[in-house]
Amino acid sequence: MSKLSEFFEDEMKGLRALRDELRVQSELGSMEARDHWRQLEHRWGELEGKLKLVREEAQEDAGEIGEAVKILGEELRAGFERLRSRL
Repeated sequence: MSKLSEFFEDEMKGLRALRDELRVQSELGSMEARDHWRQLEHRWGELEGKLKLVREEAQEDAGEIGEAVKILGEELRAGFERLRSRL
């Protein structure tokens, strides 16, 4: 497995765990938290779709897509952390 693949697998594991924790908390939280959750879920779908492309593309093409996925993952993690601090 390439270092890029390992990075994405590790990052997705961490994001999944954080997402699962926040899903439960957001259901109990305010309307603002639920709205923020819906936005993050939309971004989650984008991340999973792009990660699928990275896995399918040839290595030379994966670098460019991989960088976009990395940025999206970082944005998603920041959004999850903001939601966590609100709950």
